[in-house]
Amino acid sequence: MRAPSKLRALVVALAVVTACGPRQVEVRTAPAATTEQTVQVTNNLSQAVNVYVTASGATELFLRQVPANTVEKVPVPSVAAGASATFKAVTVDGSRTYQSRSVPLAGLFLWSVP
Repeated sequence: MRAPSKLRALVVALAVVTACGPRQVEVRTAPAATTEQTVQVTNNLSQAVNVYVTASGATELFLRQVPANTVEKVPVPSVAAGASATFKAVTVDGSRTYQSRSVPLAGLFLWSVP
């Protein structure tokens, strides 16, 4: 049994209005940009050093081993921009230790050993 033509026309019109009607749009802002904290270690020694960071009273965190006579950019995870940090480099044989002054991190900190 076929539906009356007026009813069919109404169903088609309703489908067109629903399909072509206004759509809901969700507007969001971009996530805040995070600045990665990095220390550029210039190791002027003839042996590799293990580099550590201590930030704002937190425990010491091993970052990376930097080979002898090289320059490396080392990411400093879990340290917020503006937080004070102290870096430490220990020669792989443990015979010498070097420490930076306490610095507020703001992107890139340049540090030479020794």
